[in-house]
Amino acid sequence: MTAEKRATDPDSFAAAHRLTARKRVAVDGAEVDVCVNEAETPLGWLRRRKGPGGKPLLDETQFEAGEKLRRDFTIGQLTPRVTVDWSAIGGSQPQRGAVRDPAEIADHALAARNRVARAMEAVGPGLSDLLIAVCCHLEGMEAAERHFGWPQRAGKIVLAIALDRLAAHYGLRAGGKRRTKTRFR
Repeated sequence: MTAEKRATDPDSFAAAHRLTARKRVAVDGAEVDVCVNEAETPLGWLRRRKGPGGKPLLDETQFEAGEKLRRDFTIGQLTPRVTVDWSAIGGSQPQRGAVRDPAEIADHALAARNRVARAMEAVGPGLSDLLIAVCCHLEGMEAAERHFGWPQRAGKIVLAIALDRLAAHYGLRAGGKRRTKTRFR
């Protein structure tokens, strides 16, 4: 492929900026392999970055805990709506209630909402806010630090602590052990 073609081909540009990985996920009770782009999330970005000692800024368990939270957040239909629901305006169809009404969501979505609520309660206030911003709303660390009024690079330390607590809640850390020293400076 010529340089001209690569510059105008959106697929080659996208492929150069993806970090694809294979994962097994449960779909309708069956395990299936899927290809995911781990570069799309702030956690994926942090996991690929190395700290001063050459170790990743986030370990595999922290990444897995954050991704599990995001999965439940998405399944629980907790992401904010960014479009207008025109079905409630005019027309001959009966008016429907709010789409986010818990009485109208599926059992699996309600269960996911409950898992998110229990996880946020286990992590605690302040830390849970950062997890929602970074893991669920995919807010970058710089934006999260500005949002919470923290100094630069402080968010990485707080996020590591929050992800450790989340991993302990999910039972991903053997014996609930936490890292003994931080990798951020």
